[in-house]
Amino acid sequence: MLKLWKWYQNCLAVNPVKTQVISSGFLWGTGDIAAQCITHSTSKKHLQLEDTDEEHKINWKRVAITSMFGFGFVGPVGHFWYENLDKFIRLRLQLPAKSARFVATKVAMDSIIFGPFDLFAFFTYMGFAAGKNAAQVKESLKRDFIPALILEGGIWPIVQVANFRYVPVRNQLLYVNIFCLLDSAFLSWVEQQQDAPWKQWFNFFHSLENRGGKDDL
Repeated sequence: MLKLWKWYQNCLAVNPVKTQVISSGFLWGTGDIAAQCITHSTSKKHLQLEDTDEEHKINWKRVAITSMFGFGFVGPVGHFWYENLDKFIRLRLQLPAKSARFVATKVAMDSIIFGPFDLFAFFTYMGFAAGKNAAQVKESLKRDFIPALILEGGIWPIVQVANFRYVPVRNQLLYVNIFCLLDSAFLSWVEQQQDAPWKQWFNFFHSLENRGGKDDL
């Protein structure tokens, strides 16, 4: 394990972008496999599928599609985001590194800017990759975006507080990628849930809030 860690650190030092692209693609593909297994298991228990005795087969096309999202978006975009976010706050805002304001600002910007953008990119990409047209992708976004944003909004800020406070900048991307393994499994699971009742509850609550805001006006 120590040799593997040293090898990774060396790759990161020599080719940081390439290393992040490859590791992100691998982790997101692995996360999708986990999501498919979780979805199958959940379906067996709660939906009582007729073919529950059949062996579960991994949809490798979907795994490849999800991996490409890691390769093409999470790796390169995430690399430059975290590198430049740290520089912006240290050099432009001139906040002391590791201070409470420094960490809080990074977490806030990551949650407000990158978090929603990452979710939007994921569900849009997965929709078009599955062969949906623009109207269908729009409907999928309406169904999936708000529930995922709310659920992730309660988890990722906590994860990122520890990341920005205790992890060195050069290893923050690795830290994020490790949690992206769980995140990719979660997002893939959300996307595969289609019109699950719990999603409708989130969207119904959100629509009530919007309606209430309009009534106040």
